[in-house]
Amino acid sequence: MNGLLIINKPKGYTSHDIVNIIRKKLNIKKVGHTGTLDPNATGVLPILIGTATKISKYLVEHEKTYIATIALGKKTDTGDSEGRIIQEDNSFESINKNKIENVIKSFIGKQNQIPPIYSAIKIKGKKLYEYAREGKEVDVQPREIEIYDIKLKRYKNNEITFKIECSKGTYIRTLCEDIAKKLGTIGYMKELQRTKVNTFSIENAVSLEELDNINIEEKIISIEKIFLDKMKIDLNDRKLELFLNGVQLTHELEDGLYRIYNNNKFIGLGTVKNKLLKRDIVI
Repeated sequence: MNGLLIINKPKGYTSHDIVNIIRKKLNIKKVGHTGTLDPNATGVLPILIGTATKISKYLVEHEKTYIATIALGKKTDTGDSEGRIIQEDNSFESINKNKIENVIKSFIGKQNQIPPIYSAIKIKGKKLYEYAREGKEVDVQPREIEIYDIKLKRYKNNEITFKIECSKGTYIRTLCEDIAKKLGTIGYMKELQRTKVNTFSIENAVSLEELDNINIEEKIISIEKIFLDKMKIDLNDRKLELFLNGVQLTHELEDGLYRIYNNNKFIGLGTVKNKLLKRDIVI
């Protein structure tokens, strides 16, 4: 049982909680996740099972899609609904839909973003939220992110709901605060749902409740299928033996990741660099 299972994570669970649940359900030790979701966020959480835990390095860079809601007029110490309200402001009352659309569109493109202090980013071996809980100040450096698209879905009862497609490393909590600031007020992220990670979408996700009523194996996406967009290399028996033993093979192909086959049977993944093919993952 090797592959990827798309879970629709409910609110209140950490990503690690979901890993433990799947581990017990399937009685498999090798289970991991890619693309952590905060406990108060919901939506797509790709779970890697068995040999597929080795492919996480290829999935963490993928773009993501979210639907987020900003509550205007209040600021929390964590930037989301889990935090303590530290400031209130009523200047949002004059904000209209046209202004919101113009402001959120201004965030499209590459930019530097300062991660929130309540995050798991490590500085000097310590997570930022640990510094925050101790009341210690720390110099957090900005990181380059990219927002590919952002659209207003709804503005009602002083809450802005928008859909965003963005790069890895984008903190939606920070974006919500930045949008509110650009609107001339304050705000925090009230709700967050991740609807897509690369090609893994919410429509194909399985809820925790469904796990007891379905054949989980039928929902697992094989490693071969995950990488169908990669070119294939078919090795003969002799070259396969060398490949499996870790010998690098000369191959006149461009650098990159390839699907490896023997007599049309999927073997795993290999990487070509400087005309040399080396073993990466074998199922």
